[in-house]
Amino acid sequence: MAENVLIVGLILPDVSKSAVEEHIEELEKLVETAGGVAVQRVIAKRNGRDAATYVGSGKAEEIHKLAQLHKVSLVVFDDDLSPAQIRNLEKVIEVKVIDRSALILDIFARRARSRESRTQVELAQLSYLLPRLTRQWSHLSRQGGGIGTRGVGETQLESDRRMTRSRIARLREELDKIERTRETQRKGRSAAFTVALVGYTNAGKSTLFNRLTGGNADAIDKLFATLDSKLQKTTFEMPRETVIIDTVGFIRKLPHHLVASFRSTMEEAVSADLVLHVINGAHAHYEEQRTVGEQVLRDLGIPADRVIDVYNKCDQMNDGQELAQTLRRRDVVTVSALTGTNIPHLLDIIRERELAGGETVRLQIPIGESKVIAALHERGVIHEQIADEETITFKAWIPTDALHYFQRFAVVERALLGEVRAG
Repeated sequence: MAENVLIVGLILPDVSKSAVEEHIEELEKLVETAGGVAVQRVIAKRNGRDAATYVGSGKAEEIHKLAQLHKVSLVVFDDDLSPAQIRNLEKVIEVKVIDRSALILDIFARRARSRESRTQVELAQLSYLLPRLTRQWSHLSRQGGGIGTRGVGETQLESDRRMTRSRIARLREELDKIERTRETQRKGRSAAFTVALVGYTNAGKSTLFNRLTGGNADAIDKLFATLDSKLQKTTFEMPRETVIIDTVGFIRKLPHHLVASFRSTMEEAVSADLVLHVINGAHAHYEEQRTVGEQVLRDLGIPADRVIDVYNKCDQMNDGQELAQTLRRRDVVTVSALTGTNIPHLLDIIRERELAGGETVRLQIPIGESKVIAALHERGVIHEQIADEETITFKAWIPTDALHYFQRFAVVERALLGEVRAG
C-alpha cells in the first residue's frame, strides 16, 4: 500500500512563486517514483529560513494538523534540512520528516542494481548521514567490535562516526578500482566512435538509446529509470564502429554527495567523442531543464563544440511560438525517439561528426597484404575499389588516429598523411 506523504516548499525573496510551484511538482513526481502518494502540499512564504524549524513554528504546527487530517506518515521538504531542524520538526509534526536529498537517495537505493551503482549509492548515503549521526544510529556498533575497535573513553556516537568514516574510505577505494577498470575498457574501444546520451531525467534518453541501438534498456515514465551507464553498438550503418552510451539523468538540487559519487559514471560522457544533450521539448519548462543539463556539462568540463542539443518528444510538442524561436536560434535537432521521427537526420549529423575526424585518401595495397586490407575494411569507409593482378587501389575514408597505419600505401595523399602523423 502506498505511503501518504505531505510535501513542503518555501518561497523566499530571491525565489519566485512559480519556480517553487514547479519544484514542488517535481518533488511530487519524486515521491511517486519512491512509491508514495503526495496527498497534500504546503507552500510557506518567509523572508528567510527559520533556524529551528525551517518554516517557522506556526507553519510547523499547521503541517502537524494537516498530517493528522490526511493520515500522513511522512513529510518531505523540498530543500535540505539540518539535523536540528529535522529533530525539531519531528517533535512538532509527530511523523517522520526527510528532505529532498534523502528522498532522492532513497530512490537511487531502490534502483541500484550493479555493483558500481550500489557502491555509489551507499557512499552518497553515508556521506549524507555522517553529519546527522545521533544516538539513534548506535545500531552501527553491531558491524564491529572486539579488541582494538574502540578508543579509550570513546562514546558510542564517536564510535559510530569513526566506523562510518572508515566505511566511506573503503567505498571510495572500491570506486577507484571500478574507475580503473572502466578506464581500461574505454581504452579497449578507442577505435570506436562513442556517442553519450545525457540530459534531464525522464527526457527520453533510454528510449533514444533503444532507437539507435535496437536495445531493450528500461524506458519507463519514472524519474531515474537509468542509474548505470549502458553501452551498445548502433544498428545503423555508420562510417566507424559506433557505440551509444546511456547515462544517469540530471535533476534540480541533485545532492552534491550523489553528484560526487556518480562522477565515475559520468566520465563516460566526458570521454565520449560526441555528446547528445537530450531535452524534453514537450515539457512546459524545457528551457530550465536544458539549463540544468548545460551546467552539469560545464561542471564536467565537456566543451560546447562536442555537444549537440537533441529536442526529443517532438510528436508531443505544441506548435508554440517560443519553442519554434528557440529551435531557429540554436543549432539543434528535433526528434521523436518513440516514433522515429527525424532519427535519420540525427544519424546524418552523427555521421558528419565521425567523418570530420578523418581523411579521404587513395591507397594502393598489394594483394598479399591481407591484414592491412582487413584493417582498412574494419577501420575505414571504402568509396572505390579497383583490383589488378598485384594490387588493389582503394579510395577510402580513414579516421585520423589510424592514418599512420596506412601511410606507406598512400598514392596521392602521401604528403598529407605525413603532415597528419607529424601533427
